[in-house]
Amino acid sequence: MKYDQIDRKLFIKNRKNFMERMVPGGLAVFNANDVFPIGADSTMPFQQNRDLFYLSGVDQEEAILVLFPEAPKPEHREILFLTETNPHIAVWEGEKLTKEKAFEVSGIKTVYWLQDFEKKFFEIMAQAETIYFNKNEHYRVQGSIQTETRDDRFIKWCKEKYPAHRVAKSNPILQRLRAVKDPIELDLMQKACDITEKAFRRVLKFTKPGVWEYEIEAEYWHEMIRNRSKGFAYTPIIASGNSANVLHYTENNQQCKPGDLILLDTGAEYANYSSDMTRTIPASGKFTDRQKQVYNAVNRVKTEATKWLIPGTMWDEFHKEVGKLMTSELLDLGLLDKADVQNENPDWPAYKKYFMHGTAHNIGLDTHDYGILTEPMKANQVFTVEPGIYLPEEGFGIRLEDDVVIQEKGEPFNLMRNIPIEADEIEEIMNS
Repeated sequence: MKYDQIDRKLFIKNRKNFMERMVPGGLAVFNANDVFPIGADSTMPFQQNRDLFYLSGVDQEEAILVLFPEAPKPEHREILFLTETNPHIAVWEGEKLTKEKAFEVSGIKTVYWLQDFEKKFFEIMAQAETIYFNKNEHYRVQGSIQTETRDDRFIKWCKEKYPAHRVAKSNPILQRLRAVKDPIELDLMQKACDITEKAFRRVLKFTKPGVWEYEIEAEYWHEMIRNRSKGFAYTPIIASGNSANVLHYTENNQQCKPGDLILLDTGAEYANYSSDMTRTIPASGKFTDRQKQVYNAVNRVKTEATKWLIPGTMWDEFHKEVGKLMTSELLDLGLLDKADVQNENPDWPAYKKYFMHGTAHNIGLDTHDYGILTEPMKANQVFTVEPGIYLPEEGFGIRLEDDVVIQEKGEPFNLMRNIPIEADEIEEIMNS
């Protein structure tokens, strides 16, 4: 790992909060993600199962975490199973976690080697009544994931091996816990945002007519890696000209032309925590009057929409208010008229012609993080705010996005407060 070691107090607290919500006699199991093959002996870079990481801080493949708060033996209430390491493995594959280092990272005292899992698991399952299985139930998944995970295989194996146990789900507990961030998590997310700021300022100095979108992407990579990030938290969007009107454009293979706007949806990760930023900049270093007019309209919507992210706000209510803000701006821009609004379909309001996506999502260990959208917003939840106006007929699209923390009182705290966003400031930096 490139990042500084995280204070294990975070993971000790997270496990405590999870176990307090388990039923009596419950036992929960969390598996690491697979290492995915590419071909021959090549593999994709490893990414840890975010739930396992949230509860343990372990960033290593093939790890298993078992939580059994009512285990008769105190040493079995929290158990880590890890691949055995030795000097030979260290030479060929690099250093793996020793039992001592695993405790240092996670605060878990009982660490067994993975080869002993079935024997130890049989012992503790004989003492448990309910087993908590871990499944990805994020609202965006909706059956779209076709890859079988280590958790999926474990569930099949466990149901066959232990059919008499009651079954429960860990995800509803994690949805609520992970949505509200600990101060340590907020510090890590601030670090990710600070790295994003450095990379964006580098790009502002680099960008000019004639550069290619992938060259801009490379500038981001350079600055992120040199600041101890693994790189982008998600596939970056570097969209010049009309490509900005493709919401999930990721080809990043076009040359930036004079007069183009370039939409940059780019955020660094740090310690597995995401940032998610969007800025739109002029390739030539200066907005046209029309571009600036639309840009400032989007920025006003973002500023006013952010004020609605307070404790107690409901998700649907928030988006209705943003729709009103956007409708007003589109009327002023001449993109809508009163008849469009009066005759609109309530299920697809008139403003959706130019702003068709949502305004916010939870962010944390996942870029689209856990959070139950039917419950009121709470302090220390972190949301993006990302309105946009897309004008394919005019050859450009504009989106602006920051990451903000809901406060107990008052407006949210902007983790991206230091990242340039005002049109005049962007022009000034690009031309300095």
